Amino acid sequence: MRIIAGTKRGMNLFSPKTFVSRPITDRVKESLFDVLYNFGFPEGKIVADLFCGVGSLGLEALSRGAEFVTFVEQDIKIVATLKRNIEKAGFAGQSKVIRANAFRTSAPPAEPAVEISNYKLQISNFKGYDLVFVDPPYACTKNVQENSPLAGLMSILGGQIAVDGIVVVRTDSKIFLLERYFTFQLIDRRRWGSMAVSILQAHPEPGRRKETHDE
Repeated sequence: MRIIAGTKRGMNLFSPKTFVSRPITDRVKESLFDVLYNFGFPEGKIVADLFCGVGSLGLEALSRGAEFVTFVEQDIKIVATLKRNIEKAGFAGQSKVIRANAFRTSAPPAEPAVEISNYKLQISNFKGYDLVFVDPPYACTKNVQENSPLAGLMSILGGQIAVDGIVVVRTDSKIFLLERYFTFQLIDRRRWGSMAVSILQAHPEPGRRKETHDE
């Protein structure tokens, strides 16, 4: 895995030998960020990378001009590698790493309060995340209905997202998200082989139509 564009273009990422990943190819990552550019992301934006693994998407966002990224990963060994990648890229001052189950906490976690206080002190005028990547193991998104862990996560994100913020959810291509989760509406879906990426927006403009693409 590597960063493919921006200030750290071409930088290879460390990955644990035992790390079981579903890496995004360079072509797919480039296509995804092309879509995000159409929405005005990620330059200058506040980003969260949930289930981030070694940080591929969040570091790509920082390389492309994101202001700050919160990384959330549960596996302690992967977190150690994630921190190495952040240091290697020189983004320690623009990032925060939280070891947690994102389904329960999202980012930042509700407790302890000091975490939220410290986090907000690092970002001036924090008004919520502009962009959130959600990339859980495929097994965790077999159920995406109203009673699913994903729906619960979207509920938490509803209180953490900025006005018009975007959530990007990666799933198996056979999985289709609901058209709406609380304040989020599905506005775009892209499929690349066995992988799909769904884009949801908080409080989208009335009458906006969903786009669907196979690439």
